[in-house]
Amino acid sequence: MTASQPTTPNGADLEAVILDYNGVIGRQPSSAQWTRLAELAGWHPHETHAFQQAFWQRREPYDQGITETQTFWSGLLRSGRTAPAGSTLLAALGRADTDMWTATDPAVLDLLRTAHATGLRLVLLSNAPKPLANALDDAEWCATLFSRTVYSARIGVNKPDRRAYEAALEAAGMPHPSKTLFVDDRLENVEAAEQQGLQALHYTGDPAALARWVPRPPAVTRPAVLATSA
Repeated sequence: MTASQPTTPNGADLEAVILDYNGVIGRQPSSAQWTRLAELAGWHPHETHAFQQAFWQRREPYDQGITETQTFWSGLLRSGRTAPAGSTLLAALGRADTDMWTATDPAVLDLLRTAHATGLRLVLLSNAPKPLANALDDAEWCATLFSRTVYSARIGVNKPDRRAYEAALEAAGMPHPSKTLFVDDRLENVEAAEQQGLQALHYTGDPAALARWVPRPPAVTRPAVLATSA
């Protein structure tokens, strides 16, 4: 088995699917969103790329729930800006950050609705800080499609730590790993899932590739209509 070729096409024998959020269900932020966030933090628009680098260098402990929101932003502020707890700026930074990650891919959601209609258990496993985790849980699609959600900030570990996959399997009701499909856009996370015995799909942005591995409801066979003589 390879990271991009699970062994049960069309969802045959799957007991559960565990999905990453950003890069699979969630769309990547736009350049304009990154620039807006950088400006809020006191960076000039032409420094947006440098801001992104600094943002990701500080993100892991924030996603893990070790760093609080105020601490995360305090090291990113420029131009003499401060954002103490309860401040308008801290709230604005938090909203802009969360808003960047909440746009979803309708094609992927349609596939998940189809899979959900078969009774397949879907679990979300995401590296996400607490504000984003709360926002995702409040989304209609998440509450409707996912039986459980597992976020790094709530369990204290980020993917690809094996404990993240163990938590997701527990949330899914302990399906057999070999009958569980894990989907993620980051190869290191996919490879770690395989090491835990899960089937794994490296998602690269093509919904058609995902469609080959999720089940569909059986086709409804209509009874033949017999012709009658006048």
